[in-house]
Amino acid sequence: MGEEALDSVERSMVRLRRGMSRQRLGKAAIRDHNLPVDVQVLHVVDVVDEGPGRPGEEMSVGLVAARLGVDASRGSRIVAEAVKAGYVRRVASQEDGRRIHLELTGAGRSVVEATRRTRQEHFAQAMDDWTDEERAEFARLLARFVHSYDG
Repeated sequence: MGEEALDSVERSMVRLRRGMSRQRLGKAAIRDHNLPVDVQVLHVVDVVDEGPGRPGEEMSVGLVAARLGVDASRGSRIVAEAVKAGYVRRVASQEDGRRIHLELTGAGRSVVEATRRTRQEHFAQAMDDWTDEERAEFARLLARFVHSYDG
């Protein structure tokens, strides 16, 4: 990749990360839909909705903590908040009854749907003057980038 393009990608990603770290979209979803949820709990709900990522893997507190970039004790506390709020439930593992995995409740799915609507409205507004072809190409390239970066 050319230096100029790489520099542009790096600077854009930093700006995007800063914007996301301010939790603007999470707070907007909470406000727009009058959700009685803390932003950290909203992050837990998003991670549980995302699913484990690998066949045979189950959503655990440890996996939630890892995806959120927090230590195990912090992960355990915010998962407990999500459970107490009624958005996530602990379920005995199908593979090993001694293990517990996490899944969304109906209320948790409602929070996910409301949050996704808010995010998509914000993204649509940012791409308001883009053609359908530009949006499709951006979606394709962004998914490819994220897959390569995570992979």
